[in-house]
This record gives sequence, structure tokens and C-alpha cells, in this order.
Amino acid sequence: MFVLREPQQLQILYESLEESIPESLKVYGTLFHIRNKNPFNLEVLVDAWPEYQTVIIRPQKEMKDDLDHYTNTYHIFTKAPDKLEEVLACPQVINWEQAFQIQGCQESLGEALQKVAASKSAQVDYLRTMLFVFEKPTLEASSGDKMDLMKLLKTPKVLEDKRKETFQSIFLDVSHAKLVNEHWELGKNEKSLKYIERCLQNFAGFGILSAEGNPISWFLTEQSCEIRMGYTFPKYRGQGHMWQMGCHSIAYFFSKKMPFYIHVAEDKEKTQQVLLSFGFRNALCGWHQWKCTPKKY
Repeated sequence: MFVLREPQQLQILYESLEESIPESLKVYGTLFHIRNKNPFNLEVLVDAWPEYQTVIIRPQKEMKDDLDHYTNTYHIFTKAPDKLEEVLACPQVINWEQAFQIQGCQESLGEALQKVAASKSAQVDYLRTMLFVFEKPTLEASSGDKMDLMKLLKTPKVLEDKRKETFQSIFLDVSHAKLVNEHWELGKNEKSLKYIERCLQNFAGFGILSAEGNPISWFLTEQSCEIRMGYTFPKYRGQGHMWQMGCHSIAYFFSKKMPFYIHVAEDKEKTQQVLLSFGFRNALCGWHQWKCTPKKY
């Protein structure tokens, strides 16, 4: 594996990965930000160029906290899962002395990873959820398409009628990190708080304020352009706040020509239905995460 650094190489790779969406989405989305200032200081590894088979995106050498799997995250896409085991076993590619996580949209990554983890005496915690991608995949929409999109995303009247006050759309900032962390199912610890702060410093987060000026609903984007950490306080659910944020955020994503997608647990059927009615579709490849922890920890 070797590192791609030249902007032209990264652009070619980005365009090539678009042909493999949705399976390539985690790598494709991360490359979007790498090509735009690379705020998380990530690097792109390929097994060959330009005829690559495997792409791995990882943080550069600043992965200093061996227990911070939020920072120590690898995004992987491969056209050759049968050859992945050799790649993952290489200590120059994956640091097996640390706790880390691998995210991707290919279940086939797991077989090679489990074999290597066993040989390295590392524990693997696997999480699979449903992946939802927007039905309008091209961000080169015409103005007419955008008008239709905004009409489609307008908060339904039946939901607006349930509201008893006016709610303002906002962009989140670092001051909201603690609140987000307290309600993120995969967070609620100091390392996740640090990660959320870093996301809010570099990527867009969207929220809704009550009449009193308090955040009552929100979601963030992160280093792979995924929408994550969404939450609405129970008393405000079913009132169209996610629709309102959706319209705000998708207008933003289109203006930036930015990919976006979301994963949802299989038991959250209401959220799935909202996403489907919103214009997302369920990508059958799924969303996958493998959290790896060395035996010494």
C-alpha cells in the first residue's frame, strides 16, 4: 500500500469511487473532505495506481491515544475482498497495537478482518445497521430540480399543525458538543466528547431552537460526510423538526456539492419511515463497523 498525495490523483480516485456508490460511500465521503482542506489530517492508501483494488483512509501519525477508537478510525473500500486479509495484517497499514474501528459499506470486509484480529489476539465488536442514501444522487441538479426538491422537503402541514410555537433553524457550534454527547448512543464519554467537538469545529451541524432559545433537535456531519448523532427531545417528536432540519441541511449539501447519507438501527422503524418519505432509499449493502481492541486492554 502507498499513499496518494497529489490533488490530481485524489480527484481521479474520487470520480472513480462514485461508480461504486453505495458500497464506496464511507471512502467517497471522506475523500470529499480530504480534497477540501483535509481538516482531520487523513491520508489515502491504495494497493496500486491507477488500477487500484483496495482503498484505505486513515488518520496520519497523530493517532497518539491508543484507546481513542473515535479518532483511530479507518474507512475501507475494496473490489477484491479475497485479498484484503494480507493488507489488513500489515502493521504499516493498520496499527494493531491500538484500539481502533473500521467502517465501511461492505459486509465482506468482516471475514478478512475477523481472521486477522484472531491472529493478533484482538477483540472485535461488530455493528451492522441500515444504510440510507438520498434518491437524487447527483449534486449537479438544475435549478428546476432544486425547486422540486425544496417543495418535496417542505414540512407537511399535518406536522406543522401540531406545533404550539415557532422554531428556528441554526448551525451548531462547539458550545453544543456536551449536549450532543449526552444523547449520542455511541458516545457519552470523554473521548466521544472530544470527537464531537472536533466535528463541530470542522463540519456542519444542524439544529432547531425552541422559542426560549434552547436546542431541542439536532444532527451532525462528520469526516466521511455522514449524518450522525441525531436526536430530538421526546416532547418535541412527531412535530416535523427533522423535516425542517432536513430542508435546511440538504440545501446546504447541494450548495457545497457534498455527498450525504445516514445509518439507522434496524429496530428504529419510525426513523426509517421518515427517511423513506423524505426521499432516501435503503441501500441493501448496509452500514458496518468493527471496533477492534487489543487483548492487552
